Amino acid sequence: MTQQPLSARAAGPLRGRLAVPGDKSISHRALILSSLAAGESHIAGLLQSDDILATAEALSRLGAVITHLPDGRVRVLGRGLGGLTPPQGELDFGNSGTGARLMMGVVAGQDIAARFIGDASLSTRPMGRVLEPLALMGARTEPEGRTHLPLTLHGSEMPVPITYQVPVPSAQVKSALLLAGLSSPGRTTITEARPTRDHTERMLAIYGAAITVTELESGGRRIELQGEAELNPQDITVPGDPSSAAFPAVAALITPGSDITLENVMINPDRNGLFVTLEEMGADIEYIPRESRAGEQIADLHLSFSHLHGVDVPAGRAPSMIDEYPVLAVAAAFAEGDSWLRGLSELRVKESDRLAAITAGLAANGVDFELHGDDLLVRGRRRAGIPGGGRVKTHMDHRIAMAFLVMGLASEKPVIVDDGAMIATSFPDFSGLMRRLGAAIDQEET
Repeated sequence: MTQQPLSARAAGPLRGRLAVPGDKSISHRALILSSLAAGESHIAGLLQSDDILATAEALSRLGAVITHLPDGRVRVLGRGLGGLTPPQGELDFGNSGTGARLMMGVVAGQDIAARFIGDASLSTRPMGRVLEPLALMGARTEPEGRTHLPLTLHGSEMPVPITYQVPVPSAQVKSALLLAGLSSPGRTTITEARPTRDHTERMLAIYGAAITVTELESGGRRIELQGEAELNPQDITVPGDPSSAAFPAVAALITPGSDITLENVMINPDRNGLFVTLEEMGADIEYIPRESRAGEQIADLHLSFSHLHGVDVPAGRAPSMIDEYPVLAVAAAFAEGDSWLRGLSELRVKESDRLAAITAGLAANGVDFELHGDDLLVRGRRRAGIPGGGRVKTHMDHRIAMAFLVMGLASEKPVIVDDGAMIATSFPDFSGLMRRLGAAIDQEET
């Protein structure tokens, strides 16, 4: 694939209103649960990104009928639990780790086999932590013991209900097990030591599954799902993605004179770690409540340029903002004083080694940092200014690309990212929407 370098430069304040794309996590789950329901569901506001289109194509190959309607909604004719059929051809998830891992749970709970493939980046990412507990439920891989794509997954005619404690907090592992457990003749119980995003639990309840969530005194959660459920078709409206909202939000906070409103953003407590942290740094953020969508709290976010200061982000907050650390590191660079971002081991196994990519991007643009194991210290340069002028290697990672383009909007010299093509995996019109607010983001000569 030909690289598409992009550059961003300072060009004055950001102003205006923006509706960010539909939430990626909710979009994956709405497609999957609608396909497992018996009948016709409608989804409004579905994210039209490469990752979501890959999940839709995989479900179509398994027998769901997915149609894009003229009014922008998506109609899904679900097959019901146990109704999926062996796919014709491979299931290609491109760069989507979420899509691949959630769909492993779907296939594991059906008496079918499917071959999972992905792009070069996805093929390096570990799948063992999902596949190992799915094997306890009766699924098996071919070749046996393989933990990276490509692989063939054989589902179980009758998945075994399990009681499982997730070793490392992961919404993807938890969700895959719940999706497999839907077809199990019994109760699947999952315990997590620290809460992770709970969209699967909320949406399973909306679709009619018997699921209970118990908050534990230890601070974790226990999720219990009664198998052999019958899911009911739904009409779902997908809320705005807080992970996408993070980029224009930070851009406004670090660009002098900016004043923007981001519309209909989901503010699920398990996803708002970035905004909590930004407020601790002194960010001017106003929340204007809106009607709930897909069982989630929604608000318009009004943000203005703010004089940020350093902050110490505890490791326990990581599950609620794991995708936002690249842009938080940018915000910390523009703050006054030191910021500690702790407990970042999970960043090493994302679309890229994000921790390495973040530090390389900071270094390329004149920002001092220290790496202490899995803890990152960013030395803020608010008074001195960010030199910029660097060329950042994205390593096919959309969030690295967007984060350092945000840096370029307020640095002294333009920042170039070596490839912006993969931004389409989560935020297809990022550059265009940012330009509407006044950002200067342009194609760079190759």
